Amino acid sequence: MQTFDPPLLEGTIVRRPNRFIIEVELDGELIPCHCPTTGRIGNLVLDGLACLLSPAENPARKTRYTVEAIAVDRQAQYPWIGINQNAANKYIEAALTSGALDGIVPVESVLREQKLGISRLDFLVNNDTFVEVKTPLQNLQIVLPPNTLTRKQPAFNSTERMVKHVAELGGSLDSNQRAIMLLCFMYDNPGFRVEASTRKSQVAAGVSAAVAQGIEIWQVNLLLTPNGVTVGATTDLTAQFA
Repeated sequence: MQTFDPPLLEGTIVRRPNRFIIEVELDGELIPCHCPTTGRIGNLVLDGLACLLSPAENPARKTRYTVEAIAVDRQAQYPWIGINQNAANKYIEAALTSGALDGIVPVESVLREQKLGISRLDFLVNNDTFVEVKTPLQNLQIVLPPNTLTRKQPAFNSTERMVKHVAELGGSLDSNQRAIMLLCFMYDNPGFRVEASTRKSQVAAGVSAAVAQGIEIWQVNLLLTPNGVTVGATTDLTAQFA
């Protein structure tokens, strides 16, 4: 577990006036907070949702807090959905070094930001295993409570872009190397589902070739509470993309 020190504070979202700011009611005060993702968060209307806040490390920063997570179902065992995509690599690095991801790759050493072919990947583990972290937020794969406010959004299909990246990685691997793409969900995702694609056969062919070259695709759930982050379920998804 990675501990939050101090623990995160709980507030209520009033509105999101732009991509970078979420206004939050905290202890009766309306506070503009930093939004760490500029994209949409599923198709959710954030107004009225509970949220978790971390204080800014720099006291001179214009926003005093960052919104780390939101909740749509407070009755769930793990209600919080992490939205700080910048923090995901920090959580994964802690999980790798602590052995929490040994079921995926037992770790002896970890290096950050390593180059493979034309790509720069997040981690190099044991000098032979490249790990790239993706944190999908634009399509939340959860069951929403009946009264959750949502808005219509254009269809979003991230699969093809991810497949293109997978193919690039596969073509760059040497015979003794391994590459893992971690689909990191900062919530209790019951099981990632590959989105439909209008180019299904082409996508399947590209991924199958990359898998044959040594690419693996794994799901990792990170479970957030006000006190810290723990690793939940990990699932090998490679076969879904083949």
